[in-house]
Amino acid sequence: MGARSAIVAATAVLALAGTTFTSAQATAPRVTTGEVGTRSDAGAASSGFFGGQLPISAPPETRTIAPGVTLTSLTLGEKDENDFWTVHVYLPGAIDDPLPTANTALGPRPIAERVADALREKGFEPRLEEVLMPEFADYPAGTLGWIVRVGAYETSAEAAEELSRLRAAGFAGGTRYTAQDGTDPLAPQKVHIMRIDFDVFDGRVEAEYGETLSTLEKLTDHLAETSALAGVNGQWFYDSAPGGLFVSGGDLLTSATNGRGGVLLRNGGRTVDVDTFRSTIRVHLDRTTTVLDAVNRLPGRVWNCGGIGGDVPTENPQHDLMCTDDSELVLFTHQWGPTTPTGAGAEVVLDARNTVVAIHEHRGTAIPPGGATIQATGDLAPWLLDHTALGRRVKVISRVVDGDGDVVALTKDTTIVQAGPTLVRDGQVSVNARGDGLIREGSDQTFTYNWVVRGNPRTMMGVDEQGRLMLVVVDGRQAGYSEGLGVAQAAELMKLLGAREAVNLDGGGSSVMATQEGIVNRPSDATGQRSLGNYIVVRR
Repeated sequence: MGARSAIVAATAVLALAGTTFTSAQATAPRVTTGEVGTRSDAGAASSGFFGGQLPISAPPETRTIAPGVTLTSLTLGEKDENDFWTVHVYLPGAIDDPLPTANTALGPRPIAERVADALREKGFEPRLEEVLMPEFADYPAGTLGWIVRVGAYETSAEAAEELSRLRAAGFAGGTRYTAQDGTDPLAPQKVHIMRIDFDVFDGRVEAEYGETLSTLEKLTDHLAETSALAGVNGQWFYDSAPGGLFVSGGDLLTSATNGRGGVLLRNGGRTVDVDTFRSTIRVHLDRTTTVLDAVNRLPGRVWNCGGIGGDVPTENPQHDLMCTDDSELVLFTHQWGPTTPTGAGAEVVLDARNTVVAIHEHRGTAIPPGGATIQATGDLAPWLLDHTALGRRVKVISRVVDGDGDVVALTKDTTIVQAGPTLVRDGQVSVNARGDGLIREGSDQTFTYNWVVRGNPRTMMGVDEQGRLMLVVVDGRQAGYSEGLGVAQAAELMKLLGAREAVNLDGGGSSVMATQEGIVNRPSDATGQRSLGNYIVVRR
């Protein structure tokens, strides 16, 4: 790889909203060549991906949104000759499985070699490449697996033509852009940083949602309707609800993916704690106390897993995987929306005083103003019917604990947004990849490769040593413009931006930053910004 002309060889010191950064010298990552192909060793360890300084390739652009609120956009890196399109050949799950239906992105070396040999027999020239996993706080660095690729092309259309030939020959695959492999610290990146200095700014930063929890709205529409100054996307959204613990105004609106990272805000964002969280919701009825499975989510569908009581295949967090449970008790509050999901089971309706006002031998009903319902499925449906009666009072007790096991007081000034993973703790890069469910249980590590290792759009939230809140969006999946970051690289970026605490929020096509003037970044979906379930907003 040659030197990048846009990054000056001399070191330039740039002031960025009160924090000093150094423009990186154009140094190429080392590339090793073996008998089966080539791979880049850059970024093999998360602590040294950027070499301690950001490769700023253009002067930062900073503007003031409001007194104490600044927005800075950075341009990092530059496209070079090692950034090209290629065909990524899918591997079978087992070495003897058929190749036309293969659907894993990487696998053990023997399986990759079998696919490479088959490609050579059909006249293709494959490359066998090792994928390295960076070191995380609870997971060692090492080989995640092996991938097989064919060709090097300037355009995605050329790669697509080769993919068609490959499929016709009996293989499966897709196209990839190598700058998005998450191994090149000098790949093009667009980074947008909003800093809120509460020594000057007299407003608030908090998490909000639209008309109901179960509805979606674009961030720009929410800002226009509520007169908020600015914001970014918040949590993931599955089956008509935010995924993970969401506390707003002290109300527990969705239950935790137990053990995942998140951020706790108090005093309008002036106090910020990044931690892991668990929640327990107990209901007392008919002299019996039992634990509910969740709040405001579809019974039986446990996105990101990390639930309680019989979830399959695991009760451990597994990001973007849906676990299931045939028998559940789920509380729906009035914030969910006007009516609850329909289906088989039973449902008890509570008024604003938590008095039972209706009992149904099915699911799906109106929620009274200020009231709630409890839905039951499977074996718990007859249990719920046996333990309730009209006119009885029901007591619901919500409890949230942090990573130390301490109870988090849910006051009117409490906001908790659980997304994850944590990125920076006490000023050090700290990603609990296994504990946060980023490492797949089982042999197929396609998700871990695509979401953790490869570059993607990212949205992050943190606080620096001066107590300034940071909202950060990195664009991605846009070849030659901004490639995106892997999780370890996103953590290092936040540390270099001065974060002493930081957490990852939803990303991908949902990554968006906007002000009253419009969208700041360039969302990766071809259709533009997505509609969202909730947001982190800055308001006076």
